[in-house]
Amino acid sequence: MGNSLGKKFVITSFGESHGRCIGIVIDGCPAGLAITGKDIQVELDKRKPGNVTASTKRVEEDKVDILSGVFNGHTTGAPVCLAVWNEDVKSESYEKSKDLLRPGHADYAAFIKYGGYSDYRGGGRFSGRNTAGFVMAGAIAQKLLDIIDVKILAHTVEISGIKTNSRSLISAETIENNPLKCVDAKATQKMLAAIELARKEGDSLGGIIEGIALNVPAGLGQPIFDTMEGELAKALFAIPAVKGVEFGAGFAVSGMKGSENNDAFRIKRGAVITETNNSGGILGGISNGMPIVVRAAVKPTPSISRKQETVNIDKMENAELEIKGRHDVCIVPRAVPVVAAMMAITLCDFALQAGIIPEVIK
Repeated sequence: MGNSLGKKFVITSFGESHGRCIGIVIDGCPAGLAITGKDIQVELDKRKPGNVTASTKRVEEDKVDILSGVFNGHTTGAPVCLAVWNEDVKSESYEKSKDLLRPGHADYAAFIKYGGYSDYRGGGRFSGRNTAGFVMAGAIAQKLLDIIDVKILAHTVEISGIKTNSRSLISAETIENNPLKCVDAKATQKMLAAIELARKEGDSLGGIIEGIALNVPAGLGQPIFDTMEGELAKALFAIPAVKGVEFGAGFAVSGMKGSENNDAFRIKRGAVITETNNSGGILGGISNGMPIVVRAAVKPTPSISRKQETVNIDKMENAELEIKGRHDVCIVPRAVPVVAAMMAITLCDFALQAGIIPEVIK
């Protein structure tokens, strides 16, 4: 019913923002994969609020609890169930304003679809907190991708129109040592200033995250409807704040000539490569062996402290709303590991479908 993703490596998400826990069930994970809670925790910690003053004040330990599917440090082939428990929950502000539809949120759509029964606390099922489950599944997917040497990097490339230098060196170490998960130090300072200004104004900011998958084998993807772009886009759009996805040169191709957009083929060290990568590593919905490059546009955090016009759904009258609570001014840095996780999950599923990751890890 919309809570599962994948065909061979299938994830099922469960939980709500202010419920008992957030979790993920992975069905189809090969047996014999060496995995520990520490392996998953490293990735989860990347999603926690940073040391930026405009980060949410909700502080959850988010310590992974492995409930099933792992025994003696290895996956068993049974469904893997992972959870983090909600402990720093404060629902008072949501109780007081539960009838006021929050602009930019799914409140009205959820009210109509579920007849008023959906959990409204902290956004409930529609909260970005559910992405903790994505990151846990992504950690296991990346461990499986390590077997075939596929590596994924995601980083912030734009916040509030401030763009990074495209020539900046991208590395996992540089990304994780930066408060905004951005590889451009100069751009970072400008972004931080913009975030602080938005905080003072009671507003929020959006941005763009780029994901890069290296060493992806050619031939992954299932045209015509289960294409590489289609499945990656579907996974990325499951991240609540994502409103746009593009691959390679993306929308810029609309202004190019064919001679500019086409990636010329060459032979290098006995392998077929392309001199440029406007296709983003995908042609005909199938990976072509070049790095897969995708960018996700993240909208400004809809919860802002400025007064907004709305309606009272119970009284069916116009109203005003000032949102109280603990929210990130800019969600982009915390979404970076989520983008990487969703790419890992999708690529792992395709690799299992192709049989290049075995069903039992020896």
